[in-house]
Amino acid sequence: MTDQSAYEGRRWIGLGLLSLAQFVVVLDASIVNVALPSIGRSLDFSQGNLAWVVNAYVLTFGGFLLLGGRMADLLGRRRVFMGGLILFAIASLAGGFAESEGQLIAARAVQGLGAAILSPAALSIVTTMFRDGAERNKALGVWGAVAGSGGAAGVLLGGVLTDTLGWEWVLWVNVPIGIGAAAVAPSLIAESRSTSQTRHFDAWGAITVAAGLSILVYALVDATDAGWGSGQTLGLLALSAALLAAFVAIELRSAAPLVPFRIFRLRTLTGANVVGLLVGASLFSMFFFISLYMQQVLGFSPIKSGFSYLPLALTIIVSAGIASQLVTRIGFKPVLVTGMGFVAAGLVWFSQVSVDGGFTADVLGPSLLAAVGLGFSFVTTTIAAVSGVDESESGLASGLINTSQQIGGALGLAVLATIATSRTDDVLAQGGSAAAVPNALTEGFQAAFLGGAAFAVLGGVLALVLIRSRDSRAHVALERDRERGEQPAEARARA
Repeated sequence: MTDQSAYEGRRWIGLGLLSLAQFVVVLDASIVNVALPSIGRSLDFSQGNLAWVVNAYVLTFGGFLLLGGRMADLLGRRRVFMGGLILFAIASLAGGFAESEGQLIAARAVQGLGAAILSPAALSIVTTMFRDGAERNKALGVWGAVAGSGGAAGVLLGGVLTDTLGWEWVLWVNVPIGIGAAAVAPSLIAESRSTSQTRHFDAWGAITVAAGLSILVYALVDATDAGWGSGQTLGLLALSAALLAAFVAIELRSAAPLVPFRIFRLRTLTGANVVGLLVGASLFSMFFFISLYMQQVLGFSPIKSGFSYLPLALTIIVSAGIASQLVTRIGFKPVLVTGMGFVAAGLVWFSQVSVDGGFTADVLGPSLLAAVGLGFSFVTTTIAAVSGVDESESGLASGLINTSQQIGGALGLAVLATIATSRTDDVLAQGGSAAAVPNALTEGFQAAFLGGAAFAVLGGVLALVLIRSRDSRAHVALERDRERGEQPAEARARA
């Protein structure tokens, strides 16, 4: 085997390693959901605090993604990736041994921090390992397929592990994966970092953006309980806005900013992040409401609910691979718009769920439609978000799209949960009997799914407006030139 062929093989194995790490990160946002009742009984959690087993992870993950992406650019992408993996694994081990509410919530917060460090580092390594065009599209198709199916797989794996081995194993399963991936990473992944910039670290920028984003996520995830018009929610949103405004002011004056705002001159990158936020808002909450509908209305067990996600997960994997091929042939803009259309159609179909329905009639069909949309939109927003970005800022671009999707997920869940709860309360106020509860819950879910569809429609419209058709066509032309053996048009222009 030649050195070149060995290098090619090692790159694709490295992609598998990076995708596995991202799979675990996405998986961990959902794997504990099924285990929550067992965790509550084991550690004597109060009902109000139980949600923080999930929220603590989401909070630090969303808050520190930008910082993690910039650390990868400045300190070394492989080094930061490995450090994030080890931190994630140690926190998972500690969480499984937790003996109190506080210990488990703290461990989940540290898990989220580890995920925020390793996730953008992993994506930026993918973008530097594979050149822009068909090669990177194929790699990001694999990445999107594995990562996009993580949420569905988490529900299934969480149910199986909780029922067979105990809730601790939904955390301990991460330990061998994290340590093993960190151990083999040096043999598969070359180190890379930005060499064209000052190695100065923007400490105040890091503090203000991490605090601002964390407080924003906290305000959103707790808004359903505290109330959107409460002093807590309004005060936290105002504090978040003040911190983010301070971050902007610091960045504009910094000689080596954490986020160089010149990157937003790339209109397609900016548009991809806006659409990515709406993808998160429409789809992340979908998993939440499907689970509740199957268990609270259809009466499914946790394991049955988990297995019900298998068709969705498999469809995401297939559609992500198809999307990566289509992007190379017709560009990312038409694929993204089509994907958002599929998402909207799937959620509108979900809004027809019924009290006396079943898996085939109310879950299977719309979940397959939405899964096609998720595969198309998740892959293409990622491709668009990193397309044309200088290698020295790939970690930043990766952190930005991860942050947009995560903040979108928190925002969408907060808004749609409020819509669902309000509609359910209204129906109960009219009916009042215990027999009316399934009907009230179903009507709440219907309203939430329609709200998610509205997010998806808005995302499709903004993709049409904000994503530059010229950039999408240039992406196709780039690969066409390579297939013909010609120098890419952009390189000819620079020559």
